[in-house]
Amino acid sequence: MTTLLKGQGQPGQDANSTLRVGITMVGAGGTDDVDSSIRAQLEDEVIQEALTSGTDLRQYSQSVEKDLRQLENLSIQDYIDKAQNIAALHHQITECDSILENMQGMLEGFLTHLSTISQEIQSLQEQSASINVQLTNRKQVHSEVSAFIDQLMVPEVMIHHILNTPVTDEHFMEQLKALNQKSKFIKEQNFRDAHSCQDVQDIVDKLTVKAVSKIREYLLQKVYQFRKPLSNYQIPQNAMIKHKFFFEFLLLHARTIAAEIHDEYVETMSKVYSSYFQSYTKQLWKLQYEEGVTRDDLMGVEDSRANSFFTKSLKSRGTVFTLGTRDSVLSPTGLTQDIIVPHTASKGEAKYPFEVLFRSQQYVLMDNGCREYIFLTEFFMVRDSDAQKLFLTVMGKTLQHVQKEVCGVVMGCYDSIALYLCVHLIHQYRLLCHKRAVPALDNHWEQLLHMIWPRFEYVVKTNIQSIQECDPSKMPSLDMRPHYITRRYAEFSGAVMVLHEKFPLEGVDTLMLQLQDEVEKVILKMAAVFHHRKDQLIFLINNYDMMLSVLSEKTREDSRECERLKELLGQRTGEYIEEVLAPHFGGMLTFVRETDHLIANNNIDALKDYEKKVVPLVRSFSSTWRKSVERLNNEVMQCFTNFRTGTVVLQRALETLITAHHTFNRILAHQAFQHLNIKGDIVNSHHLIVEAKKYKPTF
Repeated sequence: MTTLLKGQGQPGQDANSTLRVGITMVGAGGTDDVDSSIRAQLEDEVIQEALTSGTDLRQYSQSVEKDLRQLENLSIQDYIDKAQNIAALHHQITECDSILENMQGMLEGFLTHLSTISQEIQSLQEQSASINVQLTNRKQVHSEVSAFIDQLMVPEVMIHHILNTPVTDEHFMEQLKALNQKSKFIKEQNFRDAHSCQDVQDIVDKLTVKAVSKIREYLLQKVYQFRKPLSNYQIPQNAMIKHKFFFEFLLLHARTIAAEIHDEYVETMSKVYSSYFQSYTKQLWKLQYEEGVTRDDLMGVEDSRANSFFTKSLKSRGTVFTLGTRDSVLSPTGLTQDIIVPHTASKGEAKYPFEVLFRSQQYVLMDNGCREYIFLTEFFMVRDSDAQKLFLTVMGKTLQHVQKEVCGVVMGCYDSIALYLCVHLIHQYRLLCHKRAVPALDNHWEQLLHMIWPRFEYVVKTNIQSIQECDPSKMPSLDMRPHYITRRYAEFSGAVMVLHEKFPLEGVDTLMLQLQDEVEKVILKMAAVFHHRKDQLIFLINNYDMMLSVLSEKTREDSRECERLKELLGQRTGEYIEEVLAPHFGGMLTFVRETDHLIANNNIDALKDYEKKVVPLVRSFSSTWRKSVERLNNEVMQCFTNFRTGTVVLQRALETLITAHHTFNRILAHQAFQHLNIKGDIVNSHHLIVEAKKYKPTF
């Protein structure tokens, strides 16, 4: 390869060709161990540029060598010129190296020193943690010892207040609670055999005995205040509740004294309540109406006897079967209204129905019972069944007496509305007790319901029986006006439904359905007394309409009773319209009814049989229809006691007449009657409509 670069090639070949031939020869020789550096040199940019530009490599090589020699000479001269600087630099580098070596030694010394300091810090941390644990333990021990000493120590202020301060003072209460805590603590320590408690045991026991003595005296004094006549026992009760901790203290330290207080209170309050309610109930019953409702005041009683009863009673109260304002006792304000004070009411000679007296009695009983139950649970600290037993011990006699008195009045009562109101009062007061979280009176309410509800059922069934026993043929006077039985039923049914809608009670619907069935039956029996069907229908319509009017005012119009009466009234009204139209327009109505069916079946042959009737009917109607309508108006309006009812019936009758006449004209226009000469006599239906408008009501 060197030979080739120096130009040893064949004559006539330039250096480039010689180089290429040499390379080819080398490649052709298949030598595998060609130096890789040669290939790298050939890839150099300068060589590549020389090869591509066609420069003679020998000349190029000589030029390069010349340049290198010049550069070398220049470098040598430059090194010679800078020799002193280089020597100085070498000296400085040597000094720097020495300084860095010294710094390295210093840093290594620092590192060794820091390692020693880290060990010392770690040792200090361990000592600090140990000291902190010791301090915490000492503080805990100090706190427990201090608390222990505080619990054992009896301060002078405690001794002073327990011995000298009245029990109602706040300081006495505070020191009593503190004494209670000390006593509990000493008992616990004695159980652990702590000998240090023996030093203060005697002082605490003496203070406890003194406190028990003062508390007993105070509580017995409050209990004895209940025994004073006309005393307001709510005041001592409130005072005892304020100091209810006294009884808790007695339970813990003197159970015998606590039992004494308990027994004295129960015995005293039992007598107080029993005496109060016996006196109050006795005076309360004296305010009831002297003329009470009796068995003679039933729904089916004769009208003359009922009128005499109502005449005597209307001055002082409503009728037996009318609700009026009697349901005011069930209003939110009426339920909790102030009770009746007998001696005040007797001065004004006031009298009340049974439900008002019953409300006053039960309200004062409920109010006192709830307050007593809450007091017992808070002061004597009893719950659930224990509270129930204690409550019955206090108020059991009172409840029995009240139930006995109520039963005595109820068993002779025939005032069904009063009984029904009392049932509702019981349910309302039971709900009120539950709102106050007092279940103790539930049994009392159940007992009252077991008395009053069967009596209410009995009275209603007795009224039903009185209606069943009615004999219309024996009634002295029976006209077409609404009967007193239906009026009583309407008032009573409306009263019951008003109360039933507010608070539904099971069994009421069944009773009222039985009563309604019997009233419908007796109305039909009384209607049968009249000989003419028209009079029977007038009687039925008047009674149905009266009952429907009363019930619609008091209950919903879509109630079961109203819907039934509307159905009956509609049926009887339709039948009455046929009866009242028959004398005046019976021929035309019969003709329309018979021929309209034939026309619908296209029975022409049968229609020919009615040709003889057409002309007389048309001419008769044409000459008499105005007077007949006027007579119809007079007759209908005089038959019904209710003007509105008469007007409605008249309008329905005129509507029926106009409809029938319109059908009559349509039938006359049929081909079977077209050959008859009646066109001039036929009355236009428009004339009937105009005439009917004259009798249209203005309200």
